[in-house]
Amino acid sequence: MAVSEGKKRICWFVMRDLKRANAKLPAYKQLAAEHFEVFTPMKERLSVRGGKRVREKVPFIQDLLFVHDTQGAIDLVVEKIPTIQFRFQKGSSYKKPMTVADADMERFMHAVSVSENPKYYLPSELTPAMCGRNIRIVGGPLDGYEGKLLTVRGSKTKRLLVELPEFFSVGVEVSPEYIKLL
Repeated sequence: MAVSEGKKRICWFVMRDLKRANAKLPAYKQLAAEHFEVFTPMKERLSVRGGKRVREKVPFIQDLLFVHDTQGAIDLVVEKIPTIQFRFQKGSSYKKPMTVADADMERFMHAVSVSENPKYYLPSELTPAMCGRNIRIVGGPLDGYEGKLLTVRGSKTKRLLVELPEFFSVGVEVSPEYIKLL
């Protein structure tokens, strides 16, 4: 009973894409074509195509994607496509897929969507010196967000650090007039 209820609950599942970085049809595009809600953090990269430099969006972490649906629906795709896998939680029950709370994922995706130039950071890249004072955003598209003020040497841009616990963080630009120190 508990297993079937878990397979019917919609949540954000953490997935792996085992395809090569230069694959023509990466998993996030493949799953989107199958009408799944998919989120993959993207960064811009300059590459050369046909002798011309082209700016393109590529995944921040090549094999990481988040899929919003029931485990049962995603299981059907995982069985069909062997290069897509669930990421499993370490130290928990046998083969329990990793999930992210809807509220955490929606908050993170909103912060990324309103930022023109989000900067992603892995947990190992953030140092205590980079995480400044606690702030709250008052007004603007990120109204009500709380977090740390990201301090990067040489940068005059103010950024709010928004975390997706256990995965990575993103620094999103905020206007100084919206920042309230806590």
